[in-house]
Amino acid sequence: MRHFWALALLAACGTTPAAPLDASDDTSAIDAAPDASDASDEADVPQRPSNAVRLMAANITSGNNQSYEDPGIRIFQGLLPDVVLIQEFNYQSGTLRNLVDTAFGTNYSFFVEPTGTIPNGIVSRYPIMNAGSWVDASTTDRGFAWAFIDLPGPVDLFAVSLHLLTTSATARDTEAKQVVSYVQANAPAGAFIAIGGDFNTDTTAEPALADLGAVVVVSPPFPADQNGNSDTSINRNRPHDWLLAGPSLDAQKVAVWVGSSIYDNGLVFDSRVYTPLSEVAPVQATDSAAPGMQHMPVVRDFTISP
Repeated sequence: MRHFWALALLAACGTTPAAPLDASDDTSAIDAAPDASDASDEADVPQRPSNAVRLMAANITSGNNQSYEDPGIRIFQGLLPDVVLIQEFNYQSGTLRNLVDTAFGTNYSFFVEPTGTIPNGIVSRYPIMNAGSWVDASTTDRGFAWAFIDLPGPVDLFAVSLHLLTTSATARDTEAKQVVSYVQANAPAGAFIAIGGDFNTDTTAEPALADLGAVVVVSPPFPADQNGNSDTSINRNRPHDWLLAGPSLDAQKVAVWVGSSIYDNGLVFDSRVYTPLSEVAPVQATDSAAPGMQHMPVVRDFTISP
């Protein structure tokens, strides 16, 4: 459900500087960056929680090269995520560092896996302490990218970025079982867990989602656009993209604030239907319909202890 308030507020979450690491271009290393300062609150109106963290799952490349272009970049700029589980992490107009600086800011760090032609990755406002890629035995195009992120407060985030196969529900189920095994063997004890990305699922009842339910919460209500549509395919008729949280993180979920609007269960963003676009400047109405655009991104907010 969408609510409206008289005033808008998006409070940026503070962080500590990321340690400098030896990565400057499109490598499989973590590319670190300095921190950002907090934004001030308005005390006399309803506000987005000051300790809210925004997670986003996004396969929003466009054009002919499965690469990020202006439409996807504007969507990132308009939605202001703190952590992005990103797919098809390519950029034809410069280095990935250039892309991250433009789409998110110079204070963001990132990891891109070394696997395949359309790699997965993680982009983060907060320091990435460790990261890597697990082998997807079903494809050589990409793996399963993961990152351990130093959130403010006592609990950190273990995030996994996925891009499952289009081949069949059976193939996706095989991949999901691999992911569950990897997470159960490698996620740090007590950490928040988030798994997201382009799952290419055709229905919410696919076995892959049921299998992932061993480590994350997979239950409605799901994020949706202003019209209540939770499908993320370009034609808005398939639930291809997901952002799922482990039980401890899911318990911290809150509504997503965008400008003066609130989305109780999270947001599937489609510039073709979103109003008013002034809330997500510099997004243009045609961005989600750009030639070659993959899917719609999914946004969820969670509160964390200070």
